[in-house]
Amino acid sequence: MVDVQKGFLEEAKMIKEKHGHAYLYDRLVQVTIPNIKKLLNFFRENKLPVVHAVIGSYRTDGKDRSPVQSRPGWNYSLQIIGTSSQEEVDELRPLKDEIVVYKTTDSALNGTSLGHILRWMEIEHVVVTGIVTDQCVAGTVRDLADWGFIVYVVEDATAAISQEYHEMELRIINQIYAKVVSTEEIIEDLK
Repeated sequence: MVDVQKGFLEEAKMIKEKHGHAYLYDRLVQVTIPNIKKLLNFFRENKLPVVHAVIGSYRTDGKDRSPVQSRPGWNYSLQIIGTSSQEEVDELRPLKDEIVVYKTTDSALNGTSLGHILRWMEIEHVVVTGIVTDQCVAGTVRDLADWGFIVYVVEDATAAISQEYHEMELRIINQIYAKVVSTEEIIEDLK
């Protein structure tokens, strides 16, 4: 699960309220978060490993972030570990024994020990959910594929700033890096 944090949900809500661009917020609330919750419940009930990858700066000035995370724009959201905006949304918060990786890069592998952790746990198949499809999700998926993992991206458990960006990135990912599936498809495959 990639970056489903309170700060990003608040930012999507602000974009909807101030600019009238409702796609991301509405998709998060109506589609993405409910489907991630469904998958999370399935993984927990079946004792499958769960990893939460979240943007989290160790420094209050954010100087530990990668350049792409500290440039103006969507990625410039300074998420300091332990603050309310940095936490995952309430319905997806980690339980004991679930791995939480704090990242200061787009990819959950680059700059963290996640790739090694997955290897040590002898995981071969990785199911990816989260936001934003064409940024942190895509970066994570590409790195997972480069590490040799078999990757599944859950279409209705991811979101981008627009439907166009979401669909375009999923088409690219599906051709090379991962298999794009729905929540129901991956649950059926895992049963």
